[in-house]
Amino acid sequence: MAESPGTPNLSFTYVTYLGSPPETVWHALTDAEATAAYWGHSNVSDWKEGSPWEHRRTDGSGIADVVGTVVESVPPKRLVSTWGLPGAPHPGGPSRVTFTIAPYGAIVRLTVRHENLADEAEREQAAAGWAAVMSNLKTYVETGRPLPDEPWRMPPGSASPSST
Repeated sequence: MAESPGTPNLSFTYVTYLGSPPETVWHALTDAEATAAYWGHSNVSDWKEGSPWEHRRTDGSGIADVVGTVVESVPPKRLVSTWGLPGAPHPGGPSRVTFTIAPYGAIVRLTVRHENLADEAEREQAAAGWAAVMSNLKTYVETGRPLPDEPWRMPPGSASPSST
């Protein structure tokens, strides 16, 4: 796709390795209860190409903080969806998130790529968010429980009280 002059095409890619079969990682990405456990939101969809999906709060309100459409769904290898705020136009169209699950022996490489980010601030926000969520996903998949504290709530650059 050609870029318009002055239109940024910013992206962020995060790669992690998990001691898990691909089917377990796929389930963790697409099951509403699993995503609620490690992400603090339920990802709700039937995960068929063309279907809508919602990133719903787990506080019982049913509010979707992120919405999109499933672009590609190839269990347990690849999931692509659009990503945007409900009712908020995004310059250049919605962003796009691609999860690629590549098996290698008893492990998988999980790559998440978030494309079509509006500006550097959005890219930085995506980088911080994906690092936190993928760390929690890795812990959840490998141990059956998420990290004891939500990593996205940790202030940037903060040190533990014992290190000061």
